[in-house]
Amino acid sequence: MKPPCGRLPAAAFLLFILLRGASPALAQDESHPSRPPVKGCVWEKATSEPLGLQAWVQRCSFGARSIDFVFEKNSLAIRYSDGGGKTDPVVDVFDLQPDERIQPGIKRIFLDHSKPHLATRCILVPYRERPPAGIERYSVVPNRGFRKELSKTAVRDEVPPRPCGEFGDAPDGIQYWEAQPRTGSRKVLFVRVGQDEPLFDEKTLRLIPPRSALPAPPPPPR
Repeated sequence: MKPPCGRLPAAAFLLFILLRGASPALAQDESHPSRPPVKGCVWEKATSEPLGLQAWVQRCSFGARSIDFVFEKNSLAIRYSDGGGKTDPVVDVFDLQPDERIQPGIKRIFLDHSKPHLATRCILVPYRERPPAGIERYSVVPNRGFRKELSKTAVRDEVPPRPCGEFGDAPDGIQYWEAQPRTGSRKVLFVRVGQDEPLFDEKTLRLIPPRSALPAPPPPPR
């Protein structure tokens, strides 16, 4: 007997609920950007084998102003034509040490690039939003005692400075640490999304392992 119109069998309904609930954690498809381009822009794929990073970025033309992205040093950076070629890093790539696990590695890198006093005042925690499957995201935030100190000096309606420095959580924007253990890459990312939707696609960033770490192709048939 067919179910009444507009109703699902119990098993199908349960499957629908499970899939719906799991959808935020499904892995992103990196073969295309996750959203349409901004007016005046087009998406293009940028890849740096030395950095081991692949990203969808937008190349934009706004009349006299153009914007694109370049790889420089250990970063993917945004470049503005009206700034004399000025660039701002949006994604930094850092190497993990041999046999170093992700969380200790991020802590080490954070401390290597931060003021010494933050070692005892800031802690690594999971990022506040659940990432897609196969991705780990973290923030560096003030510990409980440091938070209490900050609350005493906070000024209402004023954006406070970043308490844990450049590589910590940002009260005036979105930034976080990201790892992709499923890719086999021995690197981690520091991603600066900012306040608005960025011109790079933070949802489809991909770490690519060096060619030496990729499995060898099967031998040709005889």
